[in-house]
Amino acid sequence: MLNKTIVKLAIPMAVGALALTGCGGDSGSGGDTYKIAFQGPLSGDNVQLGQNMENGIKLAIEQANASGDLGFELEYMPVDDQGLPDKATAAAQKAIDDTDVVAVIGPAFSGPADTAAEVYGAAGLAAVSSSATRPDLTTKGYETFLRAVPNDSAQGAGMAKYLANKVKAEKVVVVDDKTDYGIGLADVAEKDLKAAGVDVVRQSVPQKTPDYSAAAKNVVKNKPDALIYAGYYQDAGPFAKKLDEAGFDGVAVSGDGTNDAQFIELAGDASDQWFLTCPCTDATKEDATKKFAADYEKEYKQAPGTYSAESFDAANMIIEEIKKLHKDGGVERQALVDALRAVKYKGITKEFSFDDKGEFTNQTIYLYQVKGDAIEYQGSIDELAG
Repeated sequence: MLNKTIVKLAIPMAVGALALTGCGGDSGSGGDTYKIAFQGPLSGDNVQLGQNMENGIKLAIEQANASGDLGFELEYMPVDDQGLPDKATAAAQKAIDDTDVVAVIGPAFSGPADTAAEVYGAAGLAAVSSSATRPDLTTKGYETFLRAVPNDSAQGAGMAKYLANKVKAEKVVVVDDKTDYGIGLADVAEKDLKAAGVDVVRQSVPQKTPDYSAAAKNVVKNKPDALIYAGYYQDAGPFAKKLDEAGFDGVAVSGDGTNDAQFIELAGDASDQWFLTCPCTDATKEDATKKFAADYEKEYKQAPGTYSAESFDAANMIIEEIKKLHKDGGVERQALVDALRAVKYKGITKEFSFDDKGEFTNQTIYLYQVKGDAIEYQGSIDELAG
């Protein structure tokens, strides 16, 4: 999911031998303390997506500490990159420089992940993203990056399959927001739609466009049966409003970057009936995640959001491997990377394992639909589309 334009920064020279061999330090009270960091947007335009993940991670850590059977203490460490590549290196360095940090969940967005993954690799520190979905992130040789979520090849293909097989669309306008996330997702959807014999019109509308009126009119002018918008809720909201005003009456689909209640807040009634895809399940609907959903709502006074449960799972997967290494004498960063690369972990959302490139081996995509003021879970796209 979720990435911004790549801004490659120089890898700081501060990554040294200490970072390469870092392990959990002493808590000062006679026991070991290990920190799990989260790198994502904890401020800025897409902060809600970051908070969804942060809360899931914090809940996993709190519950593990409360269990009383760890033999060590876990701490949570936030590192805010605002979802921006040019903030990613500094955020990553903050986690690297704290030698008690033994793993990072994130970066949350693909642009920051592409910028920071090399820095984490040089430090021998695991970066396990539960939400960065740009397909090429696992093809660049980043030594410690693991993707714990299906990538956009699966999500774009799911969109195309649903529109071609279920909706029977003959013509689709595919709009990207000119971010790496949007372009990558739109590319896959366009390719698969064309392979299914669907006529595709491709448009690009930059993120933060002041007025979406012209873009909406361009969509309607093409008289499509359906629209795919590949971008984030911050822009999908105003775009949906202008589409409604322009008279668009086709099927509208967007991805995980839009799959948040903020989309409804920004679009109002214009969001109604939009379909939203996500490599994430609805934690309030599946039997395996209902206890988590109840615990989450009790703790944070709101239902879990996009990637909350998946981030909870990623944290617990890391905690399980920390427990094994601690029992064997201590947790070093590279040893934890090696353990995670070989992991087979059954979480509440899915089973987690990785191929030799760090790619997640489960590629299931789920469909949601806005109905009134709620985003309702529909189920697996493969099952719905046939």
